[in-house]
Amino acid sequence: MVTAEQLPVGLLTSVGSELAVSAGTVGLTVTVPGVVAAIAAPVIPLAVGTLDRRVLLVALVALLALANLVSALASSFPVLLTARVLVGMTIGGFWAIAGSVATRLVPPHQVARATTVIFSGVAAANVFGVPVGTVLGDLAGWRTAFAVLGALSALVLVSLTLLLPRLPATEPVRGRQLLRQLRHRPVLAGVIATFLLVTGHFAAYTFVSPALQMISGIPGGAIGALLLAYGAAGIVGNFGAGIAAGRSVRRTVLAISLVLALVLVLFPVLGGTTSAGITLLVLWGLAFGGVSVSLQTWMLKAAPADTEAASALWVSMFNLSIALGALAGGTVVDASSPAGALWLAGGLVALTLLAVRSTRGARLD
Repeated sequence: MVTAEQLPVGLLTSVGSELAVSAGTVGLTVTVPGVVAAIAAPVIPLAVGTLDRRVLLVALVALLALANLVSALASSFPVLLTARVLVGMTIGGFWAIAGSVATRLVPPHQVARATTVIFSGVAAANVFGVPVGTVLGDLAGWRTAFAVLGALSALVLVSLTLLLPRLPATEPVRGRQLLRQLRHRPVLAGVIATFLLVTGHFAAYTFVSPALQMISGIPGGAIGALLLAYGAAGIVGNFGAGIAAGRSVRRTVLAISLVLALVLVLFPVLGGTTSAGITLLVLWGLAFGGVSVSLQTWMLKAAPADTEAASALWVSMFNLSIALGALAGGTVVDASSPAGALWLAGGLVALTLLAVRSTRGARLD
């Protein structure tokens, strides 16, 4: 899922060259799935009603395999963009129910661990999926990269069909459930925290390459290796935050927000050397690696009786915030510099501390 969402980032030049469109236009293959996923996250649970969640997961992965096949065979950019719309639908639908599925596949005392394992796929995509897909695209062409991803999706489809038990919906998600969640203070705080953390992160991370080059003096040829180190730190952060969130999700989100805000604000000030830039980047990866699992755990604990509705709202905000963060960061970079985007990001993330503290007294841990 995550590799499929981000793979075009590493293939922009080759896709644009073959389909005769600009790199900026090819960037829509990343933006469009994010926007579609934000819409699909609440809509799909509403639309499928009481459909068995095993059937829904199988259908979504089948759609993902189809989308990657269409991408590999696309004869024009509109066809490719249509396939990316399908990818956005699968992302929104999958993440809307993934957390609630975790609560049903394992005993209650193992839910935090199961959620951590599920979200380790996000970090693994950054370390292995996207880089390997990019290398494959460079060596054998971007169509081959999408075709291989489609074949892997088909293998996952077979695995889900054989291994997942039946997961009948306990109660269909209804529109009034979604609205009710927004009146539930811990859920609303989780949605706001997601907006601040994710928007802030992507306002800066979208421009991490020019930031490393202009602030830390790191040559462009070294950025790829450093982003692998960032992703590896993210895997460590994911598992560390998963363990910590199982004990106290509020303190975990507070710690992540504080560390991430400090890294972003201090990067333009202290990151003026290669060693400092690398150190701050690794700390950045370590902190953000724990964001997804800790916030998903927050939503599960905030709404134990309405996990799908709460998760749908969370996924919608998460994907919308990706697009908003990139847009806000780009506006600031064009007006000033990457340092300005880092300060904007740090300020947004720091506000998360207020959102979390507003839930004092609520039963989350």
